Amino acid sequence: MNIAILDDTYDIVRTLPSFERIRSHAVAVWQDHTKDIDILAERLRDTEVLMLLRERTPIPAALIDRLPRLRLITLNGVTPHIDLAACTARGIAVSTRAYVSAATAELTWALILMSLRRLPAEMASLRAGQWQSSGVGSGVRGKTLGIWGYGQIGQQVARFGRAFGMRVMIWSRPSGLTQAHADGFDVAPNRESLFAEADVLSLHVRLAPDTVGCVSARDLARMKPDALLVNTSRARLIEEGALVQALRAGRPGMAAVDVYETEPMVDTQNPLLHMDNVICTPHLGYVERQQYDDMYGDQFDRMHAYFAGEPADVVNAEALDAVKRTG
Repeated sequence: MNIAILDDTYDIVRTLPSFERIRSHAVAVWQDHTKDIDILAERLRDTEVLMLLRERTPIPAALIDRLPRLRLITLNGVTPHIDLAACTARGIAVSTRAYVSAATAELTWALILMSLRRLPAEMASLRAGQWQSSGVGSGVRGKTLGIWGYGQIGQQVARFGRAFGMRVMIWSRPSGLTQAHADGFDVAPNRESLFAEADVLSLHVRLAPDTVGCVSARDLARMKPDALLVNTSRARLIEEGALVQALRAGRPGMAAVDVYETEPMVDTQNPLLHMDNVICTPHLGYVERQQYDDMYGDQFDRMHAYFAGEPADVVNAEALDAVKRTG
């Protein structure tokens, strides 16, 4: 089986324990990132199974039409970057499954503590020969942690907040609010209260057509001047340009950002990178060895299931029918 794995930036896949499940196959692993269709078509021309790192590389119809041997695409997460109709027409199955990311919840909490205690600035000052020079930071005990989105990651972050002695307030879809209440957390009466009362506000909303831009400039303007906004979910949840404008206006006073509208984000002129009240990390939410092993191991298992005649988590089932008609 010819397998291709894209966007293995850290060259980690071949070092994972789960890689043993596919080592006997012909596996091509690419560390660099490209969206160039000609380059991808050349690299993937003999590929039968394509394994993706979430939404990193788009797979449009123009590329699919140039991959005559492709039979299966696997990934973890959502599929807006894949032309499912083109895959279905060609009989290419797309298998994806959601995953529980403890790594993202852990990073979220690390960003909260780093921001409030001013750790990046203090570390830089110490390297420059200065001692305690960036101002006094603050702790979290007794403060209000607002969480928008009470799915698996939001629930983990809420439990962390409780363990640190914070008041945790949730805003979510109705089912999430019901679960948050059952779990003993405060439910915000409305989104306006969430933004106005939170000392730390963390976004954990899934990106979908109805959530693009769901955080508006007006929402951000309600935040306290010493509040912290954390986004380890998706950049497009926030109205375009609104976060930079809000930070310049002083509400909220700080931000910690792990996600960007264009990724990989290599624009060194991005305003967020040059603000002293912002911590930026390069989408590290799920970038953790155990998380990688779990995600890729799951893809390897689904590949074996597919070729054993037991396809799992195929989001375009019509492709399987097309294979049966032509097979």
